Amino acid sequence: MTSNKVKVLVQKPRLSTAQVFNLSAGFFGIQFGFALQNGNASRILQTFGADVEHLSLFWLAAPLTGMIVQPIIGYYSDKTWNRFGRRRPFFLIGAILTAIALMIMPNSGSLASYMPPIIIGAGMLMIMDASINVAMEPFRALVADKLPESQRSFGFSMQTFLIGAGAIAGSWLPYIFSEYLGVSKTAAQGQIPDNVIYSFYAGAAILILTILWTVVTTKEYPPEEMELYHDEPVEEDAGLFSIFKDFSKMPLTMKQLGLVQFFSWFALFSMWVFTTPAIAQHIYKVLPGDTSSVAFADAGNWVGVLFGIYNGVSAIYALMLPTIARLTSKKVAHAFSLIAGGAGLLSIYFISNPDYLIISMIGIGLAWGSILSMPYAILSSSIPARKMGVYMGIFNFFITMPQIVNGFFGGMIVKHFYNGEAIYAIVIAGIFMLLGAVSVMYIRDHKNVASPLKI
Repeated sequence: MTSNKVKVLVQKPRLSTAQVFNLSAGFFGIQFGFALQNGNASRILQTFGADVEHLSLFWLAAPLTGMIVQPIIGYYSDKTWNRFGRRRPFFLIGAILTAIALMIMPNSGSLASYMPPIIIGAGMLMIMDASINVAMEPFRALVADKLPESQRSFGFSMQTFLIGAGAIAGSWLPYIFSEYLGVSKTAAQGQIPDNVIYSFYAGAAILILTILWTVVTTKEYPPEEMELYHDEPVEEDAGLFSIFKDFSKMPLTMKQLGLVQFFSWFALFSMWVFTTPAIAQHIYKVLPGDTSSVAFADAGNWVGVLFGIYNGVSAIYALMLPTIARLTSKKVAHAFSLIAGGAGLLSIYFISNPDYLIISMIGIGLAWGSILSMPYAILSSSIPARKMGVYMGIFNFFITMPQIVNGFFGGMIVKHFYNGEAIYAIVIAGIFMLLGAVSVMYIRDHKNVASPLKI
């Protein structure tokens, strides 16, 4: 006599707004450090002797480490469970390593007796990027682990809000130190100003504190409880080689999102690498190679403020996106946002007064807010829960690949085609953002049409 047992699936409990905030609080600190890197890494490397056409090569550290680290971390976080949890051990380790790199990078000149500062600075940039990837990837999977499908758009939007808030603080801190606290914004040739150094110290402390907040306040579901929420076949584990198998079986929706991500992140990489030299040359009229003048310092500080503004816009916009997506669709919301970002980037070329760049940042902020949430909201409903971590890591390929392409060729294009004028890299970034908006409309969701998440 046989009995057929039917597994009864249990719906994940809905979390309160405070609980959703707590599980993503560490993203505030991660983005605080990431914003300091984005706003100041090119400036630091130029101070240590890097030419503008070589900046994109140094910035290759971010996508290269991300391409390698994120799928591996995703795989192991899917398989890990200990007394600290499933995802939490990884972003805690990543936070500690990132904090160390934040403290060392602006002090690379002090270590010149050991090796050239440019080598130390580039090395710290690579370590920082790898560590941020270790910390960041499990946070994406944690949202999908903890939240029922009906709350995931809100969860990713809350992450985007905290990303924006952290980026505002990180981007503005050097300006606040120099303009309001009297910390020096200039230094001798080859040295980093104190306002930048102190900002990196503050970023390290805030990163550790916010990660600890999430670790202490958020309880992960143990394996036996996760079994109640998902009914998926257990596949034979082939170790790390299973990542390649999963890559070959990626959902169609992920492949379609890949083109959107390529255009979007190619544009973002150009913006992060070339905005400081572009604005310094095009608007502040700084001569090439001049990294010790007040005008160059003012341009660098103002770029930090501008980056804070676009992140602030993205933080507010992220809270509106779930409603916009519900009233229209995720595709329409994302396409509109990318159009706004493309227009914002293109407008920089036509601006001569740096104050008006604030208008450009509004459009860029709309795009950034959507890029950080909508693709993940679309993707999370198309991938199996048991492989949430590894597929979120694999999805990072579509973020890192365009940055790698840009990193190898972007600097050469600026040098040989744009005669060293970085502003044209920003123009191309705007065009790519618009192409991303067009490609969004070709995404087709082939998952269950009854899904409550409208694509």
